[in-house]
Parts: sequence; C-alpha cells; structure tokens
Amino acid sequence: MINFQSDYLEGCHPKILEKLVETNFKQSSGYGNDEYTKDAVLKIKRACNREDIDVHFLVGGTQTNAIVIASILRPHQGVVSAISGHIVDHEAGAIEATGHKVITLPSKDGKIQAEQIKELYAAHWNSHMRESDVQPGMVYISNPTEMGTLYTKAELESLSKVCRELDLPLFLDGARLGYALTSPYNDVTLEDIANLCDVFYIGGTKCGALFGEVVVISANPVKKDFRYIMKQRGSVLAKGRLLGIQFGVLFEEDLYYKICGSAVEYALKLRQAFEEKGIKLYGHSLANQQFPILTNAQMNVLKKKYGFEVWSKVDENHTVTRFCTSWATKTEDIDALIEDIRLM
Repeated sequence: MINFQSDYLEGCHPKILEKLVETNFKQSSGYGNDEYTKDAVLKIKRACNREDIDVHFLVGGTQTNAIVIASILRPHQGVVSAISGHIVDHEAGAIEATGHKVITLPSKDGKIQAEQIKELYAAHWNSHMRESDVQPGMVYISNPTEMGTLYTKAELESLSKVCRELDLPLFLDGARLGYALTSPYNDVTLEDIANLCDVFYIGGTKCGALFGEVVVISANPVKKDFRYIMKQRGSVLAKGRLLGIQFGVLFEEDLYYKICGSAVEYALKLRQAFEEKGIKLYGHSLANQQFPILTNAQMNVLKKKYGFEVWSKVDENHTVTRFCTSWATKTEDIDALIEDIRLM
C-alpha cells in the first residue's frame, strides 16, 4: 500500500535523526534554555529578517492554536475564522474548551477577505444588543488553507490593514506553511508574514520534523506573558532541545524549503494527471493537497493500491477525496500513481 493519506505518515528527515543521535549524550539545560534552541531562534529570526520577534517552540498544531488564541482573547471574546478553518471542525472543540467561541464566516475556497471582517465588526458594534453577543477579538487564517488554496500578498496586506485598523490581532496557522511558501504560485515570503501578521507559526510536524511548531510573535501586546501561558497549559517541553535541534536542522541551508518544495512539485503533477484524465478537482489547491472528485468505481480501483482520505460525498456516485504529498514522498510512488490514473 502506497499511502497519500496525510503529510505526517513518516518520521522525520534523516538529517534530524543524525543530529539527535550526535547530540544524544551531550548534557544541556532544560525547557528550551539550551544552545540548540538558542541557535534555532537565531536562524528563524534571520529567516524572518526580524530581530524583534519572539520565538517559542511547541509540540503540535492543536496545542499551538489553542494556546495562541487563549493568550489573546478576553473572556467575552471569540476568534473569527473561515467556516472551513481547521479550528472549526478538526480540533475536537479545543478552542471552545478554552472558553472562547469560534465565529465563522462563509468561504468557498477556504479564504476570508478583509471586507468580510469589516462587515462582521460593524454588525457587532452597530447592534444595540451587542453585549449579548460574543465580541470578535481576533482573526484566524491558515496558509495554505484547509482546501490547499493560498493567500496572495495583496490579500494578506488587505487583511492585515483592516485588522490593525480594528485592533483585531491577526493569527496565521502555518501547520503546512512550508508547502505554501514553496508553491510556484506563491508571492508571499516569511518576512512578509512576520510583518503582516501579529502572530503565526511555522509547522514542523507536517513539514519534515518528528514533531513541533514554532510560534513567532511580532506584536508586542501578544508577546507579554506568553511563556507563562505555555507553562500553565503544559506545553513547555522539559527536553526542549529536542525541538530546538529539529528546527535548527530544518533552517540550515534552506532544508525546510527544499523538502517542502519537492512535495508541492509532486502534488501539482498529480493535479495535472487528474485533470488530463477528465477528473474534476474540488477547489484550486496550489500546495501539497489535491482534492479529486472520484466516481465510486474510480475510488475502488485506486483503493486497491493507494491510501487517501475520503473527504466528503458529492452525490450517490461521486466523492471528494484528498491525496496529500509530503516532504518524504518518493518519485517512484508519485510516478506509479500518475500512471495508474492514466490507465484507470
């Protein structure tokens, strides 16, 4: 079975394992106060071209989303998200469990626009019953989106401008950020994100690390006491060097970009193969996830040899599926899948 179900099916890039073995018996301070984590922080600051950012290391995406959002919102506030956002249906109510509502906005392609934020904000503050409603307190987006679409620089600039005018911190979920940054259709840099977002994170779990995400905070109000909140919620890893080592390796000699770029290249080849076969795709993913709409017969053929996600039913005979490439996808596996699509 060749599996395209997700992008965290394998362990980690071999260079990370080599570094972990090399440093295994070296003693270092705990809780991220070690030389490896400090080195990773410097590399990430250079990658963002910002010396004034705060950098924190956490273990997983749900944990990161819940802690960042809870650290920003006051008790009566909620977070604004696209209805398809990861925090809405894929985290077992983790945000709501912190006491905060997710305020959803409609979206066909996974993205929300600046004008929607303005309309939502105006509707709340113009309501004579506003004290009875949850107050919008911040905005959540992801890049790539849950549907694999990408925010353009112009879209991100518009969102950032509106959020700052309305005093709504902008948070970007970057669980798959490496795949967005390396798409040939992308025009946003890591520096742009650091300048336009108040806080974001760089995904490692889905982008070549064993585990781990890097929270980058550029807005001073968001920086305050963030590490206290991490500790209170059990997310300061005692053996913090395990995170520092991994990201130190990923951000050395552009490894992060190289391995993510290959995944996007394969995914776009896969998209082309489905299109050439006359198979429609759901949405217009430009990163490492592709969503072909397969007939029942086509699904049954591919299931014999490949693993993939069943995303949603279209009708009795058609289903949206998801094929996900990763930093570890092999050339021969993607070639085999493409050939089987052609022969299907």
